Amino acid sequence: MSKPVVAVIKTKPETVLEDYGKLMRLANYQDYLPKDKPLGLKINISWHYWYPACSTTPWQLEGVIKTLLADGYAADKVYGCHNRTVVVSAKRGEIENKHKPVLEKYGLKNVHLYEPGEEWITYQPKGKMLVLPEIYPNGIQIPKRLIGSNVIHLPTMKTHVFTTITGAMKNAFGGLLHEKRHWTHSVIHETLVDLLTIQKEIHSGIFAVTDATFAGDGPGPRCMHIHTPGYILASADQVAIDAIAAKMMGFDPLSLKFIRLAHEAGLGCGDPKEIEVVGDDIAEINFHMAAHQNTFASRGQKFIYWGPLKPLENMLLRTRIAPWSYYASRLYHDLYWYRCTGKGRIKEALKTDWGKLFESYPRGA
Repeated sequence: MSKPVVAVIKTKPETVLEDYGKLMRLANYQDYLPKDKPLGLKINISWHYWYPACSTTPWQLEGVIKTLLADGYAADKVYGCHNRTVVVSAKRGEIENKHKPVLEKYGLKNVHLYEPGEEWITYQPKGKMLVLPEIYPNGIQIPKRLIGSNVIHLPTMKTHVFTTITGAMKNAFGGLLHEKRHWTHSVIHETLVDLLTIQKEIHSGIFAVTDATFAGDGPGPRCMHIHTPGYILASADQVAIDAIAAKMMGFDPLSLKFIRLAHEAGLGCGDPKEIEVVGDDIAEINFHMAAHQNTFASRGQKFIYWGPLKPLENMLLRTRIAPWSYYASRLYHDLYWYRCTGKGRIKEALKTDWGKLFESYPRGA
């Protein structure tokens, strides 16, 4: 049995668009994405502000689109897709992160999965589920559009206060589950495995392209320390690409529960020794990233999900009083942390070559 392939390339702003093409072809992406099917680009927006490493970069999106069109994928079959959360506005995020102008430049449809006209259906998984049927006893709701569609996930390299790292597997969390997906946070690792099982059942093809031109560690996915590794990764194996990203970040992939569970379930390969890395040599790469920090907000969330407030989880997050948590998150992240800490870090990031590349993209309206 052949090893799964993860392509990794060290890139720079001057060549990043072309390098995305080399990267995807190194990972043999066309073998996994049939051209006669629609293809959704699952854009990651973890904050409606631009903050480096937080969301899909505009050059990541553009590099993937240019590659697809050059290799014969029809523009009328390729679409960008966004989810909604209770604390992040995708409509604002696609402007601040400069995604919308990129889609418009290439004439691609821009789909918000929660808008009127986008149908959500009850889906009964065929494979083994770990937690989702118990969390959603009335049925698991997924977007009808994604059934029978290819999907390319567009995560970034960053840490996460709940899952240590977030990548390709976590990116499906936004696309497949509705805005009440925060109900799953207390069993987030098992949820990601369930979602990968569902993806393998419903998609005609799955691929992932991870951007680590900017990367972030600390209390991600928002309040992070910013790094500029300058790497990009691609693979058809969602578990393998997350495992290699984790290893580059300095973590043992199989110590991360969602990677280990997916590996043990045969949904992909989480053991770097069993993965073929092509492109640049990353054997000695270790970014020594840390993820065991918390913000005031994440500490409070952990008290509810796994701490002394666990008995109150249902009342606090699943009843009419739940909006208190949304307002608290926005107050902390948008009004306090972003203004007092985030803006200063952004200012420094904009002085880097990658920051200058970001500024060169139009913001749109």
